[in-house]
Amino acid sequence: MPPAAIRRRVRLPFSGPLPAGAIKVSFEFFPPKSEEMERQLWHAVERLEPLAPRFVSVTYGAGGSTRARTHATVRRIRGETTLEPAAHLTCVGATRAEVDAVARDYWAAGVRHVVALRGDPPAGEAHYRPHPGGYPFAVDLVEGLKRIADFDISVAAYPEVHPEAASAAADLDNLKRKIDAGASRAITQFFFEVDVFHRFVERCRKAGITVPIVPGILPVTNYARVLQFAKSCGAGIPPWLAGLFASLDEDPGTRQLVAATVAAELCRELYAAGIEEFHFYTLNRADLAYAICHILGLRPAARPAAKAAARKALAGSS
Repeated sequence: MPPAAIRRRVRLPFSGPLPAGAIKVSFEFFPPKSEEMERQLWHAVERLEPLAPRFVSVTYGAGGSTRARTHATVRRIRGETTLEPAAHLTCVGATRAEVDAVARDYWAAGVRHVVALRGDPPAGEAHYRPHPGGYPFAVDLVEGLKRIADFDISVAAYPEVHPEAASAAADLDNLKRKIDAGASRAITQFFFEVDVFHRFVERCRKAGITVPIVPGILPVTNYARVLQFAKSCGAGIPPWLAGLFASLDEDPGTRQLVAATVAAELCRELYAAGIEEFHFYTLNRADLAYAICHILGLRPAARPAAKAAARKALAGSS
């Protein structure tokens, strides 16, 4: 049974939107690798900005391969939009001094939220190895960031256990140490079964983890690609999901409709159990994320462009 904290059940109208103001959302983007991808990213930013998310995060590539693009994207979001950016920082491929310098630069630019991660090994390397002179693991990075400034820090959580963890208990202990080091929330890896999240939250609460645990939601735009993601991060793929996307490889329109329905239904079931905050892995696909949020009852906030202009004016006068 799910814990008391998420056991609340509400009666939802069939396919009706959730009550106004009932949920909070955040979005994850990845930095562009080309001019075309940059246009797609900024279309996503502009499309989703009116929904007033709590924050938007910007990822690093494997092995820190997109570090410079991540920094540039975060600073642009901070300076040109009303959105609150959350910069991903990892332990991979940098010394402590280099990571600390980036963190100080973010703080000076007004970025207050960091997603602190161990990070994936560089391309061609099968296993993670701490960088000489770097932060060995995410818990060490969290501690280091807190020494620099009072960042709002999010960390990763794995409802179905990190694939490199020695055991589920060891994985949970690692999450607890990250929280104890100063993280203020955990964002989960994606999942597709509500009970997977319930059981994980129950284990977290029993372990003394009291911070918000935000479910990560991945809309299935490409089923084969999701299978690859799941294999690398330890997420389970229920058999019914394959059936929903069977024979849709050459039918992107229907595939997108199914993806929106699956993600929205997952969120509605979580909301019915008391969950009111969701983090969407957008893959820079704004229209799908926007449609899911619309189904859930989110509507555009008033005049984000005017707010952005006010922010720029304030920055220019300081």
